[in-house]
Amino acid sequence: MKKIVLALTFVLVGSFMLAGCSKDEILNHYNNIVQSAGSIELTGKSSLQGEKEKGIDDYTGTYTADYAHFSGTEYLFGGTSIKREAGKEVSIDCTLEITEGTAKVFWISGSDEAVTLIEATGTYSDTITLPDGGNYIGIECENFTGNTELNIE
Repeated sequence: MKKIVLALTFVLVGSFMLAGCSKDEILNHYNNIVQSAGSIELTGKSSLQGEKEKGIDDYTGTYTADYAHFSGTEYLFGGTSIKREAGKEVSIDCTLEITEGTAKVFWISGSDEAVTLIEATGTYSDTITLPDGGNYIGIECENFTGNTELNIE
């Protein structure tokens, strides 16, 4: 997948240069390509266990779900933007209720280890600064019965 995106990027950048695009126009086009590739990583709407409302971009929105014995990982929000138009900060509000099994809401950035935001019944609220590159917020479950509400702005 990365090789295809890279090859496509070189072809498009070369085309833009031949078409007389400025450096800023080339960078904007490149950022759009990278963002499109990053949205592929998100769990598709039909595969989600709950309901997702998209915000101003793939990094923001709301997600509510009632789980029954669910095992798996859902990548809910994020992308691979080099320069996010709405800035680098997002505020996260999450409520997690675990009746059975385990669940954790996480944030993963680039090749870093995932950071657990919450993994017990309760609430989580914070503002995080997203570094350039891939950033995803998701939930990882093992035989999870319970619910979650997530709001990212």
